[in-house]
Amino acid sequence: MERAAAYGFSGAMSGAFLLSCLLFAAVSRRQRGPYMDEVFHVPQAQAYCQGRFLQWDPMITTLPGLYLLSVGVVKPAAWLLGWTGSVVCSVGMLRFINLLFSSGNFYLLYLLLFKIHHKSKAVSGFQRILSALTLAMFPTLYFFTFLYYTDPGSVFFTLFSYLMCLYGNHKTSALLGFCGFMFRQTNIVWTVFCAGNVVAEKLNEAWKIELQKKKDEKISSRKGSFSDLTRILKFLVEYLMSPKNLVTLTALTWPYIILVSLFFVFVFINGGIVVGDRSSHEACLHFPQLFYFLSFTVFFSFPHLLTPTKIRKFILSLRKHPVQYSLITVICLFLIWKFTYVHKYLLADNRHYTFYVWRKVFQRHELVKYLLVPFYIFAGWSFADMLKSKSIFWILMYFVCLLAVTVPQKLLEFRYFILPFLIYRLNIPFLSLYRQLLELAFYILVNAVTLYLFLNRTFQWENSDEVQRFMW
Repeated sequence: MERAAAYGFSGAMSGAFLLSCLLFAAVSRRQRGPYMDEVFHVPQAQAYCQGRFLQWDPMITTLPGLYLLSVGVVKPAAWLLGWTGSVVCSVGMLRFINLLFSSGNFYLLYLLLFKIHHKSKAVSGFQRILSALTLAMFPTLYFFTFLYYTDPGSVFFTLFSYLMCLYGNHKTSALLGFCGFMFRQTNIVWTVFCAGNVVAEKLNEAWKIELQKKKDEKISSRKGSFSDLTRILKFLVEYLMSPKNLVTLTALTWPYIILVSLFFVFVFINGGIVVGDRSSHEACLHFPQLFYFLSFTVFFSFPHLLTPTKIRKFILSLRKHPVQYSLITVICLFLIWKFTYVHKYLLADNRHYTFYVWRKVFQRHELVKYLLVPFYIFAGWSFADMLKSKSIFWILMYFVCLLAVTVPQKLLEFRYFILPFLIYRLNIPFLSLYRQLLELAFYILVNAVTLYLFLNRTFQWENSDEVQRFMW
């Protein structure tokens, strides 16, 4: 890191941390006690603080990574600073853990942007800092900086694992992946993603050699016709059927293979991926979740994905391939017709954005969900178009992981989209400084509105005396 960039990054990170501290103080003053899922997380962490490691709340569905780490941070800090009594493992102290994770995420995002785009000479150090700041302020993630939820820690260990993977430290990456898994079981998908990065790189190298042998420049490892895609898939099958290639890939990815194997052992012993309350977290084939994710991504990346140039290119693509788009439309309509699920929480809990999105958009008329298909197709095309600089093998691997992490979820919950969105956003090209500033301004606006509503627009339910707050 050059000196000017180092100073700029230090200033941005310090400023972001100071702002977060001020907001943290405001949230802690207005909401002193546990709120929402904190009602389960905070008492569980406090039980661990008191050494009761066999105590477990059956309503908690994630593994105890957050509580174990909290005890590992708070108890030594309390001993060093001489804290005693209720201060140790108080709600405020536990929430502060996520403030530290938020700063760590900022740093990791910068390092990942630097590593992924190191060959891009046109990208300045200021643009990398600005992009890292923007992603660190990503609204759906940033809000949970101020509450005791698993999201900031889950993102931290997953991003750290991804960074180590990119640097070739696969044993460290797998260990960090295990930490991420302990925060949220679905993070095992991103361990597969890290292994897939290694496999995609080897496949791309072999594919380039194959092209050189055949001297067929019409085939590209990045984009091409249906015939080209067929050849690539044929090559993929042949490559993976070779025992020599499988041995090579196993030697490169064995730390990830061990972790995934342990995951399957856990699922077998546990009788499923969810611990605790499983009644509200049943897996299903909820294919429209992919459409919701694409819409979510277009909304939060509109300076990248929703531009006049992209719209014109999409219309040209429609005119050029009408049969393919007609087939895609029929498939989308069928998936929405047969695989749309509405979770009871989505209809009952008016404290979340998803409640109002569903009520104001999808419940207006039965046909609305079908009328949105053209937008979904544009969102998918624009989404894929931004990844055209990546190899076809990387794109296939990412989409497999995206499907694995979104489709089985019955509940429409924007927090489930955080990691696939960040991985995507890290890997698309940088845009102009103006568009980056527009994206940051938009994130700040969304954060300001959400925090204002949470802090100042409280309400009560008819059957409860507790104060309710609006949140993600």
